[in-house]
Amino acid sequence: MRTEDVLSAIGTGLWRWDLLSGAVTLDAEAARLFGWPAEPLETTKAAVRARLHPVDWNEIEGVVRLAVAESTLAEVRLRVMDGDSRVVRTVRSRAKPVVTHGPDGDEEIELFGTVQEVSEPRPGTAVEGSSITGDWRRSREAFLLDAGRALAEARSTTEVLRVAASLSMPGFSPDGLAVFGVSGGLTGGPSGQRLRIIGHHGHDAGDVAPFEEMSLDTDYPAAEVVRTGRAVYLPSPEAYENRYPATWQYVQRFDRGSWAFVPLVVAGRTLGTWMAAFKHRVAFSPDERSVLTTVARMLAQALARAGVAESERELSIGLQRSMMPRLGPEIPGMAVAARYVPTGGGLQVGGDWYDMIPLPDGRRGDRAGGRFALVIGDVQGHDVHAAGLMGQLRIALRAYAAEGHSPDAVLSRASRFLAGLHHHPGQDGGPGGSPAGEPGAPAGLPPGIAGSGSGPDALAGPRFATCLYLEVDPETGTLDIARAGHPDPVIRTADGTAVIRQTAGGLPLGVEADSDYPTTRLQLGPGELLMLCTDGLIETGGHDLATGWERLRPVLEAPLRDGVRGNDGAPGDGRTEPDTGNGRNAVDSGNGKNAVESGNAANAVDALNSVPPAEPDGAAELERLADALVQAVHGPTSYYTTGPLADRREDDIALLLLARDRDGAASRTARTPARRTALTIAQAEPERIAGARRQLRDLLRDWADPEQVDSAELMVSEILTNVLVHTDGDALLIAEARGEHGARRLRIEVADTSDDLPHRRRPGELASSGRGLVLLELLADAWGVDPRGEGKCTWFELYEDGGGGAPVPAGPSDPAEESAA
Repeated sequence: MRTEDVLSAIGTGLWRWDLLSGAVTLDAEAARLFGWPAEPLETTKAAVRARLHPVDWNEIEGVVRLAVAESTLAEVRLRVMDGDSRVVRTVRSRAKPVVTHGPDGDEEIELFGTVQEVSEPRPGTAVEGSSITGDWRRSREAFLLDAGRALAEARSTTEVLRVAASLSMPGFSPDGLAVFGVSGGLTGGPSGQRLRIIGHHGHDAGDVAPFEEMSLDTDYPAAEVVRTGRAVYLPSPEAYENRYPATWQYVQRFDRGSWAFVPLVVAGRTLGTWMAAFKHRVAFSPDERSVLTTVARMLAQALARAGVAESERELSIGLQRSMMPRLGPEIPGMAVAARYVPTGGGLQVGGDWYDMIPLPDGRRGDRAGGRFALVIGDVQGHDVHAAGLMGQLRIALRAYAAEGHSPDAVLSRASRFLAGLHHHPGQDGGPGGSPAGEPGAPAGLPPGIAGSGSGPDALAGPRFATCLYLEVDPETGTLDIARAGHPDPVIRTADGTAVIRQTAGGLPLGVEADSDYPTTRLQLGPGELLMLCTDGLIETGGHDLATGWERLRPVLEAPLRDGVRGNDGAPGDGRTEPDTGNGRNAVDSGNGKNAVESGNAANAVDALNSVPPAEPDGAAELERLADALVQAVHGPTSYYTTGPLADRREDDIALLLLARDRDGAASRTARTPARRTALTIAQAEPERIAGARRQLRDLLRDWADPEQVDSAELMVSEILTNVLVHTDGDALLIAEARGEHGARRLRIEVADTSDDLPHRRRPGELASSGRGLVLLELLADAWGVDPRGEGKCTWFELYEDGGGGAPVPAGPSDPAEESAA
């Protein structure tokens, strides 16, 4: 009996396919299975394709290429369609590719195979003895989609390896995985390269010691895969031992049944090998090999992306570390903490910076105990160009400060320096950036801002920078502040109330070459804290200045338990503080987000209060406060506390905290510390009266009677307006709230340089003025006008208990505790 008759009797047909010419030859049984009459047939590839499901035909070419590359059988399951595009049967075909070379040396491939009908089981029902199920294709597609999504979201090599270890393949999940990477020269050949394990799963640490590093000449499957670029499939222990006897002795103790070593290829270059080991024996059918090959390709691409991202991150961190200073030596009576968190995009470098500069001997004593300067700023942009400008500007500021200039002179010179960088000759002979009147130079903007948008041209365009520069006298707590378009500082008083202190300012640096920057003097009292930050800390997450401040205020005002804050200055209860390193630079712990694990503003407050510090000197608590402020903005749950703005892009964050210690003896005996604020209202700045009202409301945010707060705001506005209208000088406002909560005394003083005392008037019903003293008499618990050596002081008092008790004594005046503007 002929072989064809035997195969026909068991329902198996024979076929032949010449890939070069496209001719297909079928015997009678194969023709019947594909929907033709049961007789031998010679047809074309197109005719066969018309009778198969299009999805199945698309898989044939990939399976054939894989079989040719690996010299294995090609196996595929096909659905045969009738003329109405209905599936009439499902067949399974197995073929062997035969490669020959023609007279001209061209490669010719022919396939010789069999085809037989298979019964399609119900979806999800496994076929006995086979890993193929009726819905196997759908399971495979779903698995590959999930694997691709998970690998695409992995941002580091560790995450990629963790995803690879969690992959559960349909029907044949491995129980041991390893990823080998190639290191050494890329062009020096195998002798100059080494193969190392970069991650594994399902093995103990000691088990992988023989395979941790090896030469590419080693008789090991992973090394051979890298050398040849072809996968190695070992379906049984016998196959492993016969093919790699030298390394079998190290492998047999794992008690595995099958192994697959698949190359990790990206852009035609083999990066390494992925090993999948199975407890049971796997036949490695073409479908299974296709899944393994697809996963290996996705894994290779994910590892390549993670490697590039980690290299860029290492570069950016090194750049930022080189530009961010280490804070100076310890300052007697003060503590300083700083943080820098880069933006989450691109190379993660930007233009935010901070600095601490010891001032020269000529300005105040020696460097160790004399005055110093704090600087914080933000160069426009989030790219390497912004980082470069930041480095130049930081060096220039240090140079001007070292020359002994005052804060306003330092910023004026820095603005001229930055503007000079913009006006270098360009290709058109004019200033750099977009010429006026051309696209990219918006009308109406100052020269330093025009043409500073995003895009390729922005790298060469002009940039501006905001900056705040202040000189600190540690002995008296005096702060001399000059501000160039930067957010105002925040002062937290000794009793824990945080207030934004308005200061005079000028244009951002670089907008105009000749800019003036007025200086504001503030006083940092014992136990008080100063916060300086860039807009990234306030606005990240879609917040504006108002809502961003409301997010940070609970963190800044959270009760602390050390020498910087608290009534007795006692240390904590002995519990240890989490190790945060020196805390000076968040770049040292990754992108800044990793330094803070969870929480929004509320969680940050809980974190701040949950673990009292072991150190009583205040420096450790200041570091924890800096961490909590960053956590409120970059903690994971901060994404659920977004602001009102649609734009939720991240921004760089620079943060500086300066705290003045309490006097040890005084802090143990003093009453509840007073809250103070001070502000100067110039004749040319009547709009600052609104700022004075806001500061007063912030000072009294926990006052028991809201009506008294409204009354105080009304009287302050009335007195300040009278000074600006009826005198030629400026008004100095000093507000102080002293005493225990519920029985505090608020005293407001407004001083001016005029000697003319106000007089009580009797205004008519239609009069628009003359009611100032009447309001004081009706609303204040006590008030008066005191002549002074130069001018006078109008004051009033409000008692939180409604005036039922005696006023709180003011106590001895301490010039070091007074705030001035």
